Amino acid sequence: MTFKKIIAIFCGCLLVAGGVLLLRHAGLVTGGTAGLTLSLAYLFNAPFSLLFFLVNIPFYIFSLMRMGITFTVVTALSVTTLSLLTAVDSYLPAFTIPMFAGAVFGGLLIGLGLTILFKNQASLGGANILALFLQKKTGLDPGKTNFVFDATVVLLSFYVIGLIPGLFSIFSIIIISKVISVFKDSFVKKEKAVTLKKQPASAS
Repeated sequence: MTFKKIIAIFCGCLLVAGGVLLLRHAGLVTGGTAGLTLSLAYLFNAPFSLLFFLVNIPFYIFSLMRMGITFTVVTALSVTTLSLLTAVDSYLPAFTIPMFAGAVFGGLLIGLGLTILFKNQASLGGANILALFLQKKTGLDPGKTNFVFDATVVLLSFYVIGLIPGLFSIFSIIIISKVISVFKDSFVKKEKAVTLKKQPASAS
């Protein structure tokens, strides 16, 4: 992995972390395995950290089998980086932001962060892995795959946060999926470019 790629992945995680914090302080929920784990933690009154580890195991196994060990390791490191970055929230002063602002700006930051990660053959686990795999195999828009998974997670969280925050949360993941969809072709183009570089030149 090149230094440039490491910096790009870190910047992607930083943007996502910023978006997640905005959503939290707006009283909204996130999608993905983090949002799913939060719902399960409320439902079973179990530690978030333990459930987060268990929820991600099937996705890591799938990634290892279908996407390769390099992608899986980079994804695991990205998830760890995001966890460390979002942990700074405990050191920040308490504040709240309007739901609409949190949904818009949080969604934009997360969408841009995921786009950077996808372009560098990395993800944040969960539906991100499935989204990239389906795009690679079937050409399915990764933004739509992400939206379906995230929307399901948010709908399950309605009983915890209420109807209005839930609707704003869905609005935020619509923004995330739209941002990813705008750049979806660049994920495939970059992967093809890397593949072509690896192929030996044919004799003329």
